This record gives sequence, structure tokens and C-alpha cells, in this order.
Amino acid sequence: MKKTWRFRPLLADTGFIVLSAFLLLFLQALLRALLLVRNPELAAGVANTDLAWAFVVGMRFDFIIASYILLPLVLSLLLPNGLGERRLARLWLLFTGGIVLFLGVSEPEFYHEFHTRLNSLAIQYLKEDPSTVSSMIWHGFPVVRYLLLWAVLLAVLARGLKLADRWTRKFGMAYPQWWARIPVFLLCAFLVALGARGTLRHGAPLRWGDAFHSQNLFANHLALNGTWSLAKAAMGNKKKDAGKTWLKAMNREQALARTRQLLLAPGDDLQQPDQYPVLRRHQPGATLPHPPKNLVFIIMESFSGQFTGALGNDHGITPRFDELAQEGLLFDHMFSNGTHTHQGMFATVACFPNLPGFEYLMQEPEGQHQFSGLPALLKPLGFQDVYVYNGAFNWDNQKGFFRNQGMTRFIGRDQMENPVFTDPTWGVSDQDMFDQALRELNRMRPDQPFFAVLQTLSNHTPYALPDPLPVDKVTGFGGLDEHLTAMRYADWALGRFFDEAKKQPWFKDTLFVLLGDHGFGVKKQLGQIDLLRFHIPMLMLAPGIQDRFGKRIHTAATQVDVIPTSVSLLLGKPFTHQCWGRDILSLPADDPGLGVIKPSGSDHTVAHFRGDRIIIKPPHGKAVSGRYQLYPEPAFFPDGKPAEKSEMLADLKAYVSTAMHALLENHTGLPNASRSGKQD
Repeated sequence: MKKTWRFRPLLADTGFIVLSAFLLLFLQALLRALLLVRNPELAAGVANTDLAWAFVVGMRFDFIIASYILLPLVLSLLLPNGLGERRLARLWLLFTGGIVLFLGVSEPEFYHEFHTRLNSLAIQYLKEDPSTVSSMIWHGFPVVRYLLLWAVLLAVLARGLKLADRWTRKFGMAYPQWWARIPVFLLCAFLVALGARGTLRHGAPLRWGDAFHSQNLFANHLALNGTWSLAKAAMGNKKKDAGKTWLKAMNREQALARTRQLLLAPGDDLQQPDQYPVLRRHQPGATLPHPPKNLVFIIMESFSGQFTGALGNDHGITPRFDELAQEGLLFDHMFSNGTHTHQGMFATVACFPNLPGFEYLMQEPEGQHQFSGLPALLKPLGFQDVYVYNGAFNWDNQKGFFRNQGMTRFIGRDQMENPVFTDPTWGVSDQDMFDQALRELNRMRPDQPFFAVLQTLSNHTPYALPDPLPVDKVTGFGGLDEHLTAMRYADWALGRFFDEAKKQPWFKDTLFVLLGDHGFGVKKQLGQIDLLRFHIPMLMLAPGIQDRFGKRIHTAATQVDVIPTSVSLLLGKPFTHQCWGRDILSLPADDPGLGVIKPSGSDHTVAHFRGDRIIIKPPHGKAVSGRYQLYPEPAFFPDGKPAEKSEMLADLKAYVSTAMHALLENHTGLPNASRSGKQD
């Protein structure tokens, strides 16, 4: 009888582990509920069954985290006294559980901003500049409120562990012999190993694709676990490893042929095809009556097409942009190549797409390669240049990247003259940036052409704006009110810039290209890639542009199409380039346009659209194809046209793998002859 009772301490420790597991699962379910409560607009219209099932599916991901936390306790069952007094066990659970809770209370705001669970984007932000990121978080979010919530949840965890310890308190210290402990240990170890895999199936353990149980993207994301996704990102493959699947997705020669077929316009002639994949001599098919002398890119932070009045979404957010749209050529199916500023920058100015594993290209060794961007095309022709930006150019390595591409003049926050407002996190206000841009453009030598890149920043968390605010605050959009107020202010600053620019002698000789660097999360999530986050307006302004092309272009395009299109209008004659986009205004009438897009962070989902047809390929699982519409109401209609789906998937694989080969082999730029200015 005495020997039988000796098993009770072992079973008591096992009971403590089981109750601790239930406590961890319960708290993680609360964190999932917090994410749901913080994003009610995304849950609106989602079937209750889908939301409920997200909690059921999510429990599998929660169990993975709980299993890893409990592993040391399970191993302790082999010790002579098991968990002993359990002080260390409780401290371990409180420490690791506290980390999970901290990440969980941080994530609702992260998701509200980026529409993705915690991933490598969060890691990259902290690596980039911890002080700036800390300032952005402190000034942009209710930090104290979330810290208090974290403290409350931590107290719940501590109290729960204490009760679990009391309810399962062992009797005596004597543990059974090792041979008697083995079966209990093996059973617990099996359950923990099973929990860590998250699935009973053979082969791969639980993957993020297993969370995709619904046609609604938010319901699928809700089923994930932020700690799990962040850990995956932190321990994930290196960038080159992430691209290996795409490098081997298709026979290289076949992929190259398909990519050239996608990108070459009628009349384009390949140059040095044995070395450069898509280097071609382009003959513009459409020019302006009087080609402009200068080129100005204005890249607007978070300028979403879903709140741009000229695109039919008139909420009073962009009245000045809408006025300008009456004078220019508006592209209403324009998409960003990524969902982060630096991706929009290298796609727009360096003309290279956002590829899986290379989302932070400007900071990577491959970012030192030469690209067929604005500096490479225009500097050899004698163009002056300037890049004006509200913030510090070390952010995202912008100065290093673009100086390496050939730009020479950088005007950032420290070079602004008498700014009226300085944000403690990022830099000066948009009106200060535009005022300084006017000064810089007026300082250009009138006998030489120039190109300029003007980048705004005020429409970014923490949305620090001048006081008094020159525009009315936006109301009626819930959690987006502050964001949209900043967008309205950015629009006001843009209009103010053009009011003054129109008075300058260089204005009539300048082609202006206005576009967003990316959009942001809105109430409706379109397809499995959240397409509306990529939808941005693009507007071209130049004398005679409406007479030549009309007021609106419906061709689908992305930011890598901006340089071929704008440089064609600027030069009005043949030039050689190796952009990964096309001259939209020189396409045949029956060409609906195309593009390849990818989200930020470690989400390696990639999509390819041709006109209103789209195929979305997650890193694991089957591709989804369908048709999207932006007007009058955004919608996505999945279908299963096998032949068309197969062709579009092949084009997607070809484009990504060919671009990745070119990047890794440093074949993304121009030959020396082209860079030296030997253009016709």
C-alpha cells in the first residue's frame, strides 16, 4: 500500500503540468479575443461560424506554444524529486508566459496597422533603429493602457499557477523508482511532442496555411498565433534559402522566355541577351506634343486608393489631389509592389520588384548591385538630381542605396530650413518638406534638366501633425480617423506645393508623377493577399497630357511600370533599360496590364494579376485564382478556370525566378555603354 501512495507525487506533478497547459491555452484564447475586439471593422460581415472556428483552429497553434513552454517541466519528471517545490517551475512559466502575454497585448495594434500577425517586419523595425521605433510606439499608441493590461494578465497567470500548485500539491517527497517514472514521462513527452507539431498527420508539422479555413482573410489570420509566427520569422530561413523554391520553380530557359514575353512591348529589341535577362531598347509608342524637360516623382506615404476621391472613393480626404486629377492623367488600377515604404521606393525609383526573401533589398548585400532606375537612365544624360525627404536618410538605408545608384543630393530632416513643425519621432512635417523642395528646385541650374524625388512622411504612425491643424479632423471612420486626418493633411500640403510650383518658370517644362508608396489596411480585405492594401492612385501631370491620352487609364500596373512610362514621356525617343515593368502608355489596346506583388515581412505569398484576373500563391498550399474588381465596390470572385490558372501560375513562377536569378547574379543593371549616356 505504501508503494502505491508513492506514485501520488508523480501524478500530482503531472496534474500541475496539465492545469498549467489549460491556463496557457485559456490566456492565449483571451489574446485572440483581444485581437478580434481591436479590429471589429475587419470582423464585420464575417460569419460567426468562421470566427468561432478561428478559435478552434487557433487552439492548435496555441498548443504549440504551450508545449514548448512545458517541455522543461516534462523533462523534470525524470529528476529524483520531479518538480520538487515547484518554485523554479512557476518562475519559468511566469517568465515565458509573460513573454507570450506581452507579445499578445502588443499585437492588436500591429495587426491594425499592417493587417498581418507578428512577423519579420516587427524584427526588422527593431533592428533598423530601436530609438526611432520606440518613439513611434510611445507617441503613436496607448502604451500605458496596454502595459496595464499586460500587468493584469500577468497577475492572472501568477494567481492561476498558484492555484494549480495548491490543487495538485503532492503528498510527501518520495518519488517512485526510475523504471516506474518512465511510462508517465513517455506519455507526457509524447503529448508535448504532438502538441509541438500541432498535427497528427505524417510529414510536415502545422504550418500557417493550416489556419486558412475560411474565404475571409481576417478569420484566417485570427486563427494564427502571433508568438508562433514571430518565432517562425526569427528562426526562419535566410533570404537566399527563402528564394530557393522559386529558383527551382521552372526550367531556367523556359522561365526566361516567358518573362521576356511578359515584359517586352512591340518594337522592343533585346540587348546582350546572353548576359542581361530583360535589357531592351525601347521605342516609345506614345509621346507628348512637347516632351518635358524635367521629371519630379512625388511619393506619398500611405496614400490609399480606397480614400482617394478621384478614384470614386470621395470621403473628403483628398480634395487637392482630386483637383489635380482634373488636370492630369489618372491611373485607376495602379498597385504598389509591396506594403512597406522601402519596397515602394526601390520598385518606383530603382524599377525592381519586391521578391520573396528580399523584402529588405535596400539593406541587403544585393542592394549594392546596380539597377535600371532613374539615376542610371538620366544622370548620364546630364540631369541634375535631388531627393527631398522629411526624415533621416539612414532609415531603410535610403541614402546608401540611392547614392550607390547615382543620386548625389539628399535633403533630409537635418537640412530643412526653418521648419514650422518637427515630429520627435520622424522629422519635419509634409508642408516643411514641400517648402524645402520648392527651394531646392528653384536652385537648379536652368540650363540643365533635373529629376527629383520628393517623399512625404506625415501620414505615418504616430501621425504627429502641426498645431493648429490646417485641415478639419476626420471623424466617422473609427480607428482610422487619426490615419485619415494625416492623409487629409498630406493632401493639403500637396495642394499647397502645387499652388506655388505653378508660379515657377520650370513648372511648364516638368512632368510630375504622383503616387502612393503603398496603401493601408481597410475594412474590406480583398482576396487572400488583402489586395486593397496595394491599391494606390497614380497621377501624371504635364502640358498636353490629357489632349494626348485623355483623363484616365484603366490598364492594371504596378510601381515597376512607373519608370518605363515616365521616362518614355520625358525623353520621347528610344532608350535602353532593364526595368521589370513596362511603358503602360505604349501597350497595344488589347493589353489589360499585369503585375506581381508581395506583402511585407516573412509572408511569402505572391500574386500575379493580368487585367482583372489574379492568381495568389501562398508559400505552402495551392494557388487561388479568380477575378477582382475595384469599382464600384471592391470584390473578389474566386473561380477555377484550369487553363487560365495554369498559364498565370506559370507566368508568376517565370517572372519571380528570372528576377531572382538576375538579382543573385548581379545582372539587374545596365551595360557600361548605356550608363555612360550613349542613348540615341
